[in-house]
Amino acid sequence: MDLPIVNYSKSEYIETDTGNKVSRKSVICGSQNIILGGKTILQTGSVIRGDLRRTGVGHAVVVSVGRYCFLSQGCVIRPPSKTYKGVFSYYPMKIGDHVTIGEGTIVQAATIGSFVSIGKNCVIGRFAIIKDCCRIEDNTVIPPNSVVPSFSVYKGSPGVLVDELPESIQDIYEARTKDRYVKFIPSVN
Repeated sequence: MDLPIVNYSKSEYIETDTGNKVSRKSVICGSQNIILGGKTILQTGSVIRGDLRRTGVGHAVVVSVGRYCFLSQGCVIRPPSKTYKGVFSYYPMKIGDHVTIGEGTIVQAATIGSFVSIGKNCVIGRFAIIKDCCRIEDNTVIPPNSVVPSFSVYKGSPGVLVDELPESIQDIYEARTKDRYVKFIPSVN
């Protein structure tokens, strides 16, 4: 699948030293607690909640996003939370490399592996673990504490296994995320 060139307004995006392209219209709370691995794109209206962290002194990595990730418009990334022995707390979230998160998707997972494609309007429940090389179809709800095994396709509400992916999916997703990054270019004004 050949991705189209996407032109963006250079004044709307900030490009970091590591090649991250972050929309000025995205919402990044607690940036000191967020790591973007490089060459990651945060589109307009995407939200990362790094301010939701355990109480305590000093900085803590709350949300870690790998390289060549694409956070679509209106997606929300927030660390999972729970009450343990009467104390409410947030826990760190790690997103691997070459991950695409679709428009309007809400993610509260503990871990999303590398080479993962999450569709539009999905809900990834608290403390869910999505292993490497997976696809979550549009409008899927992954319940809290679920584990999505490698090379699987999940769909529905609640999400269930509907298909398996070939071992070559890692190369396909890597090529696709790199292609998307290269074709996300500033428009000439």
